[in-house]
Amino acid sequence: MRLKTKRGQIKSNVDMTPMIDIVFQLILFFLVSTTFAVLPAIKLKLPASHTSEGAAVKGITITADENNSLYFNDKPVTMDTLGNSLVTYDTGDTKKEEFPVSLEADSQVTNGTIVKIFDVIRESGYCVINLRTTSEK
Repeated sequence: MRLKTKRGQIKSNVDMTPMIDIVFQLILFFLVSTTFAVLPAIKLKLPASHTSEGAAVKGITITADENNSLYFNDKPVTMDTLGNSLVTYDTGDTKKEEFPVSLEADSQVTNGTIVKIFDVIRESGYCVINLRTTSEK
């Protein structure tokens, strides 16, 4: 802060540049540190539910579309290779029993296919399974 004396008066200037720099740094920090949900780019008509709740998307996502195609995250798989993909997936420090698996199934997928997928997931050692739906409006 620079002090100037003119005819007995003291004037002070406050430089706003450092404060503006700090504000921009904070904005950049919050923009970069925000996590974004990455969802598979597969078109689905998820079934609607009155009691659906929002949940954070993390872990494994298994997608079944109306053509009976299966995707492990974004990678196409078959019912036979799905179990192998689940077994070999690295869950990091989290136990398989506690690692979340999200199942996205098109509303046209039959119940039998969903049950088969559930069986493969549970046989692979995973216990936390979430069904993705959309909320009814």
